[in-house]
Amino acid sequence: MNAKRRDRGDSPSETTNRILIVDDDEKVRVLHARLAQSLGYETEEAADGVEALAKLALGVDLVLLDGQMPNMDGFEVAERIREMPEHAFLPIIMVTGLAGANEHRRALQVGVNDFINKPIDRDALHLRTRWLLELKRAQDHLRDQRTKLEQTVEQRTVALREALHDMTEARRQIQRAHLDTIRRLTVAAEFKDHDTGLHIERIGLYAKVVAEAVGMSPGEVETVRHAAPLHDVGKLGIPDHILLKPAKLDDGEWVVMRKHTTLGADLLSNSESEIIRMGQIIARSHHERWDGSGYPDAIAGERIPIAARICGVVDYFDALTMDRPYRGAVATDVVLGMMREASGAHFDPNVLQAFFDRLPDVTAIHEEYLARA
Repeated sequence: MNAKRRDRGDSPSETTNRILIVDDDEKVRVLHARLAQSLGYETEEAADGVEALAKLALGVDLVLLDGQMPNMDGFEVAERIREMPEHAFLPIIMVTGLAGANEHRRALQVGVNDFINKPIDRDALHLRTRWLLELKRAQDHLRDQRTKLEQTVEQRTVALREALHDMTEARRQIQRAHLDTIRRLTVAAEFKDHDTGLHIERIGLYAKVVAEAVGMSPGEVETVRHAAPLHDVGKLGIPDHILLKPAKLDDGEWVVMRKHTTLGADLLSNSESEIIRMGQIIARSHHERWDGSGYPDAIAGERIPIAARICGVVDYFDALTMDRPYRGAVATDVVLGMMREASGAHFDPNVLQAFFDRLPDVTAIHEEYLARA
């Protein structure tokens, strides 16, 4: 005897609760159904465990379950119900004539919430069903709220990830544009030379190799890599007749040529860019010497910034091993010999040793660019 089924789209708090009556005795089922209906509940009936498990799909709010049934008893039915995640909190009241502690313990172990003895007392049924259904409504509400919260978090996480992706890509584009601007500035300084662009590319790669060898952090290495090519940006302010003179410069011309260090530092001053700030340091100090005989400030030893000391080594190597307007390239072995002899005078011995420690990498870069020249 089943009551009219309610629309399962309604919430339990707004509609009559539905109880599934499970008993192999039809007369008992009918009696229990009438008791439940007299308390205002809708009912579904099942003659055995198989039918009971199938009717869960109808959407029930509580199961009134006989403990003693043939084939599949109430304990097994309860256990099967609890194996279904969607029915983890479905209230189960076992109707039993069993009074033993072992039976009660077994029932609790398989997920039964409460017991009621045969014959069922209407008031007892009312009390037990009411508190269990209230508990279920609270659990359903919490579950709905948790589901909504999880959906909201998921949606916001997706949106956040998309925003972070867009922001990261925008920053990458800014960084690429920043580096491209720096490269174009350095190319402009080299534009008058037949070795346009290649010298600054090599200087950056050489400086990266040596910076790694002296133990700079990865971030510092990348900054040096992009800042070192700015070392000669001050040549933009040197007249062509001096910069491109196909012979040695006289004393007066050398005075002008050496100004490219301070001109470059002035050009790069007051920047918020870490790369350009390091470029300013390198531009000013890459011609300083370890023994203090360099220019423009004649500083010595560790007073010379490490990035400038690195650039001084790699710039010397590159300048001598490549063709210049006033002379041809010097053989690599000869240049390396000259550099060794200048250790402790022209060059920081530790930086120079780092250069030689990574000489295979330096040579590979050198040979690659010879092939492109």
